[in-house]
Amino acid sequence: MSEMVISGTRPRNVGWLRAAALLYGDWGTSKAYVIGLAVLLAGYAAPYYLAGIIGLTLLVGCNYVWVCKFFPEGGGVYHAARRHSPRLGVVGALLLFAGYVVTAAISAYEAYNYFGLHEEATRWATLTIFGLGVMNAFGPRLAGSVAVYLALPAVLVLLGLSGAGLFSGQERIVQAPLQGTWEGWTIFTGMVLALSGVEAVANMTGVMKADPDSSPDKPSVHHQARKAIGLVMIEVCLITAVLGLMIAGMPQESFLHPESFLRTMANHYISPTYGWVVGLVVGLLLLSAVNTAIVASVALLFSMAQDRDLPPVFRMLNRQGVPWVPLIVSVVLPVIVLESTRGLEALASLYAIGVTGAICLNLGSCGLDKTLAMRGWQRVVMMGTALLMAAIWVTIAINKPHALLFAAILAGVGLFLRETVQRKVGERDMEQEVLAVGSGTQVRQPEGELAEDGGRILVAAHGLTSSAKFALQEAKLRGARLYFLFVREVQVAAEVVGRLSDDVKALSVINEIKQAASAEKVAMTPVYCTANKASDMIVELAATLGADLVVLGGTRRGVLVNLLRGDTVREVSSQLPDEIPLLVVA
Repeated sequence: MSEMVISGTRPRNVGWLRAAALLYGDWGTSKAYVIGLAVLLAGYAAPYYLAGIIGLTLLVGCNYVWVCKFFPEGGGVYHAARRHSPRLGVVGALLLFAGYVVTAAISAYEAYNYFGLHEEATRWATLTIFGLGVMNAFGPRLAGSVAVYLALPAVLVLLGLSGAGLFSGQERIVQAPLQGTWEGWTIFTGMVLALSGVEAVANMTGVMKADPDSSPDKPSVHHQARKAIGLVMIEVCLITAVLGLMIAGMPQESFLHPESFLRTMANHYISPTYGWVVGLVVGLLLLSAVNTAIVASVALLFSMAQDRDLPPVFRMLNRQGVPWVPLIVSVVLPVIVLESTRGLEALASLYAIGVTGAICLNLGSCGLDKTLAMRGWQRVVMMGTALLMAAIWVTIAINKPHALLFAAILAGVGLFLRETVQRKVGERDMEQEVLAVGSGTQVRQPEGELAEDGGRILVAAHGLTSSAKFALQEAKLRGARLYFLFVREVQVAAEVVGRLSDDVKALSVINEIKQAASAEKVAMTPVYCTANKASDMIVELAATLGADLVVLGGTRRGVLVNLLRGDTVREVSSQLPDEIPLLVVA
């Protein structure tokens, strides 16, 4: 009686509008500190440099529309660079992870500056990061939700600010850059921020809704990704351009305090009351960016552990199905960055060296990949963009040794861990047969066994519980085949792969169920799977099997846990087809 090992796949349920809102949580928040950084570094010459940043944003955005087209199952730097070399993929992933770490730190720090707690910003940012870590210990269900709800209010308040600035009639001072070529280039590279959002969209293509004209066998998300990236890119570029021009009407003394500069602009151009509104909305959006960065960090580290690029401890789950070691790392490192790095400019340099390196490796890997059906001019543009990002990375490394040290430490530690894991793995084949449950895939009966005439009963449990015992008796009375489903729920915003050999508890439970079924002379097929959401997998498997009955046990989780994670029984009940009855055993 062989087990089926099923890889849980996330449904394609992220539309372009939601993807755009999630992207806005990163790109949209960039205005919150890029404008302030520009006035700190360039003063009244800031509009010229911001024009360069807008051009770079447009260029990178267009490149990532192509990346999403060529990688409909996920196209972040980890996957693209891995096609050339596993080690290169790890380096790219670690550089992106460095960007996520600093995104969490700088977003939390700026959020409390926008709330007006300038002197206490670091302390409150640290407490918030720990608080979000506790919340995410129950799973990333709320990741991105705040960004979705705050995207429209943020756009509206910034449009109001932009309109007031354009029609204020105030005298404006715009100075041409007085610096030399190298110094001007250095200032420009110091403003390169908040580009990691496009990496998040590229990683998201595996769960984005497919284009209407694509097929399940060959999905395409090109149009979905183009609308999501294009909408946010246009808004960010236009609003940044207007805000850049508004810098020319600000008093020079305001340049000494670049933190929460949009609130300062609202105070100057409209009123302190409107400044308070801008501070509240932008601050909350920045906090949502902190949460998104933590969730993305956990998913990235867990994905690397699944591919044996990090030690097995990074795959260990808490009782809620959350990888607790990646979560701890994703919370502790931003706090360390906050406590050891003071000021907006220093935090910005740490961020830029990570994300520019990741984008460089991603675009370079795609441009050099001859298997991608890319037009010649697209390949030239992509390689040119990769070289530009490489030049920015080298400049930051030369001018900001502490940023280079930060990236080198993360990459070095990560590569050391990978080599240690690979030496232990050796040449052993650790893969098991994986059957994907999804469109057009059939779950097969074990060889040598026939399905009984009494139908099929599906029970999901983590042991010989009351529901499992009831299902055994019901299968015996009906002469039905019992499918015992063990779902290892893994609460990460990434694809998960099931390996029964790694799950000691599941092996023990399945052996116990086998013995019970043998004693009752019930035909039983054990099914093991890992999934981001147990209810989705139960519903999908029930429909795939054509189950005549689904049996679940009543939940014993507390109200708070159900609130943060969701009630599996209720979710299955709402999604299960009407023709399949559900029985809940208390």
